[in-house]
Amino acid sequence: MTYAQVTPNTTALLRRNAMLATSLTQTAALPQPRWQANGALTVQPLTATDETEVLEFLAARPLHTVILVGFIRDNGLESPLNRGRFYGCRNTAGELEGVALIGHATLFETRTEDALTAFAQVAQTCQHTHMLLGEQEKVEQFWAEYATGGQPARLVCRELLFEQRWPVAVREAVPGLRLATQADLELVAPVQAELAYEESGVNPLERDPEGFRRRCARRIEQGRVWVWVEHGRLIFKADIISETEEVTYLEGIWVNPQDRGQGFGLRCMAQLGRTLLQETKALSILVNERNADAHHLYRHAGFKLRGCYDTIFLQNGDN
Repeated sequence: MTYAQVTPNTTALLRRNAMLATSLTQTAALPQPRWQANGALTVQPLTATDETEVLEFLAARPLHTVILVGFIRDNGLESPLNRGRFYGCRNTAGELEGVALIGHATLFETRTEDALTAFAQVAQTCQHTHMLLGEQEKVEQFWAEYATGGQPARLVCRELLFEQRWPVAVREAVPGLRLATQADLELVAPVQAELAYEESGVNPLERDPEGFRRRCARRIEQGRVWVWVEHGRLIFKADIISETEEVTYLEGIWVNPQDRGQGFGLRCMAQLGRTLLQETKALSILVNERNADAHHLYRHAGFKLRGCYDTIFLQNGDN
């Protein structure tokens, strides 16, 4: 099934504006004041004037901060598209010790345990968080503070961080591998929703169908969805979630179950890697630790294990 090129009519525009207004209201409702932590640290919302400083702070560990950087580069520090608010934690000298996005997805980069604790205390006041994501040790520390007054956990997943750099093996080409267009939306969206459901237990096409399709369409418009389609059937899909000069982070890699075991995934990943690594130094991906088939695929494609992450999906969140 295909989907015609999107050309919003007046009704669609009004609906979009209404949703944007709702998102702005939700963002504005997030905690705004300055927090004092341990008498030495303060936490407060970041603004557009902080962007250069924040990006320099995050640049110290590009493999682990690529998602946060992607949000900032795509949307800025202040945008409803972030589905949350960015906060900075500063010491008495005014220097950043941590940066966090707190909202639907809560992510953080900190230099000290005190900064991590401070962000956990702020996150307790946000009641529409869907998930927490971060390096295993940091999530454990964050959760130790957050759990006393935050949303209860619904599901906890351990994920492995893989990275690929040059060289990438040359394999049989896939002539049909290309960037998706809006005509592919109705092929891509159900697969992406299926992957989200398998990971989190929540189907976004049931929970927020219009918002989810809008986000999928935006990613296609940004040139970040790669597909292989033959005779109207999706064979392979991969999404670029965030891209910087240092790292490009991938998600949603999928091979049609009817076509697995034929080497299609390996061929597509090799071709995609050789293409993307012309513009960035590394590719990264998080893989559920229980997905042994995916581990085998990425290792065979030249990816190396770089770390362990935890994802905690929360109850009663804005899922």
